[in-house]
Amino acid sequence: MLDRLMADLIVVLHFVFIAFAIGGGLLVLRWRRVMYLHLPCVGWAVLVELMHWHCPLTRWENYFIDRYGAVGYDGGFLDHYLLPIIYPDGLTPAIQVGIGLFVLAVNVTVYGIVAAQARAHRRRRRLATAPTPSAAPSSDAVAGSGTSYSTT
Repeated sequence: MLDRLMADLIVVLHFVFIAFAIGGGLLVLRWRRVMYLHLPCVGWAVLVELMHWHCPLTRWENYFIDRYGAVGYDGGFLDHYLLPIIYPDGLTPAIQVGIGLFVLAVNVTVYGIVAAQARAHRRRRRLATAPTPSAAPSSDAVAGSGTSYSTT
């Protein structure tokens, strides 16, 4: 019973990880600190897809599935759970590279927006704290006022 629960829990965790790697950048638009968790997830997801690696979560899923007596599956999480829905013919290396590039493109776009927002925020802050030209008298105005200032 515990093995079945662990297998199911890992499948859910695996799905959440994939969803976070693809769409977590949208959370970064709202909460910038999520970036420190999201960027490593994106890096890992892209590497796994582009390098054709098997995710360790797949191995753990299969381990617990085998322990509770069911038959594990070959391939990765995407092969077993998602690709039969999205790509019924199965995962090919070209599709796997496409998935990796899709994850990368989504996140490059989102982080481009994050960077543009950060630049705009810095620009607004700099303009808000910069003195206006009319607020400080110029050196010519002080010199031409006829007032003499002594340094002693």
